[in-house]
Amino acid sequence: MIGATIPVHTPPVDWLAVAPVLSLVIAALLVMMLRGIFRHTGNIYTAALGIATVGIVVCACFLARQWSVVTHHGHGHGPYVALANMVAIDGFSVFVGYVILIAAALTLLLSSQYLERRGIESRPEYVVLVLLAAAGMLVMTTANDLIVVFIALETLSIPLYVLAAYDRTRRRSLEAGMKYFVLGAFSSAIFLYGVALVYGATGTTSLLGIADFLAKTSLFESGTLVAGIVLLLVGLGFKIAAVPFHMWTPDVYEGSPTPVTGFMSSATKAAGFAALLRVLFSAFEIYRADWQPVIWALAILTLVVGSAAAIVQSDIKRMLAYSSISHAGFVLIGVETGTHQGLKAALFYLLVYAFMTIGSFAIVTVVGRRDDRHRISDYRGFGSKQPVIAALLALFLLAQAGIPPTAGFIAKLGVFAAAASADTWQGYSLLIVGVLASVIAAYFYLRVIIVMYGSEAEEPEGEEAARAGAVRLRINASTGAVLVVCAVATLWMGILPTVFMNFAGHATLAF
Repeated sequence: MIGATIPVHTPPVDWLAVAPVLSLVIAALLVMMLRGIFRHTGNIYTAALGIATVGIVVCACFLARQWSVVTHHGHGHGPYVALANMVAIDGFSVFVGYVILIAAALTLLLSSQYLERRGIESRPEYVVLVLLAAAGMLVMTTANDLIVVFIALETLSIPLYVLAAYDRTRRRSLEAGMKYFVLGAFSSAIFLYGVALVYGATGTTSLLGIADFLAKTSLFESGTLVAGIVLLLVGLGFKIAAVPFHMWTPDVYEGSPTPVTGFMSSATKAAGFAALLRVLFSAFEIYRADWQPVIWALAILTLVVGSAAAIVQSDIKRMLAYSSISHAGFVLIGVETGTHQGLKAALFYLLVYAFMTIGSFAIVTVVGRRDDRHRISDYRGFGSKQPVIAALLALFLLAQAGIPPTAGFIAKLGVFAAAASADTWQGYSLLIVGVLASVIAAYFYLRVIIVMYGSEAEEPEGEEAARAGAVRLRINASTGAVLVVCAVATLWMGILPTVFMNFAGHATLAF
């Protein structure tokens, strides 16, 4: 009776703040119910894909509504926090949320051809895992508490572990899933230790609470806090594949199903950078002098190692894996500057990179052999035998190299301009290393293009010839749509980038 008289106070629920995540989760649950109801039906992947498409469209509509609320252009009241200050809704979360949604939608469309070729298109669980991973990534973009960041990290990671090992008929896929799981669990533990140390130093895990505590309190002994910040950077550095926390990337990218590789390299990287930016600038802005040198060192190592290691690769998926590491270094240049221009350039780079990398992996999916090996020599002579595929792959590789008039050129120019405008020796050193890394990257990108256009194709014989021709020539409607969208976006943002740059500029409202 006494307990019944005590009122229980719960924080009000802002449904708009959680509506995008709920849209994806509900879509995933509906697909699971569909699987349970039509358990003995053959291929229901198309129906599952339709439900997922509706969920993604509804999620995009809710994100658009959030954008109108947090921007004054939509007569809104600006960025705000919800759910007991554990969730932050601002232009930053909406921008990265759209990057994640685009990557998820393109991945689902691209996956149909891969799953059909591998004979596993009747498993709608694949769609569920992609939706749940995307939902976890959306939570990470809005997380305003270190505990929420950790929960989001695990929510997005667990489906990705399964997706990496989804092709159970291939030993490499199972190996990729196991490696990703083991190293992912290790990085999560490190991140959690960092949360514990930060809590011990500040008495709170709220990002706003940490910033308020540090602004009002002078720590005579800041070793615990600095150690906590470093451990947080290590945990998040794993997700963005920054050196020296990149050791999982080549093997996992090579062994995972190719559409999953594209999803991880774009959406997961965007979510990881979202958490990194929010943690650093919302909670530890006052300690910039302590974490900025760490980011500088990570950027240098990531640019050098990613670019240098890609040169010696003979497998195109491994080459793109090290390329992904190198691109993380370019984004870190914008983060290290800590300026509005740098953050704007970093966000624009993440958007551009999503289209470039998914387009590249779409070509790899089409060209890949039934044993899912992807030698660069397999592209020999494509310029004459497969001119459309060769032209599209050349476009995406030139964009990643930063050649005008592609979007990659504008993205790299943005981070270089931000580094120069910072007017510090760190910025100038990052500018020099970034330019050198771009030159090195141009070599291994152009090497693939030379193989396609400067070499004669090796003529396979017998059954291998029939199999290779069937795989290489066939592009279904959904894969074709992915290629068209990625190609148009890569050129559009390179020729007319103003709209997207303005979008990225308004997305720094939280800071």
